[in-house]
Amino acid sequence: MQILLNGEMRQIKDNCNIAALIQELNLEKKRLAIEVNLEIIPRSQFATHILAEGNKVEIIHAIGGG
Repeated sequence: MQILLNGEMRQIKDNCNIAALIQELNLEKKRLAIEVNLEIIPRSQFATHILAEGNKVEIIHAIGGG
């Protein structure tokens, strides 16, 4: 199925959850915020939130500094 990931169409497996998408993108150890269709998804729901065809997903990397 296809989703819109950070403004670009991307093919992913059917019934893919956010945790699997993060793993596929090699971002497991990064501090991230995930938004699906303009809704922030809590980290506690990454493994249970199943993505659907046409979802608009934004992945934001947290950057520390000071």
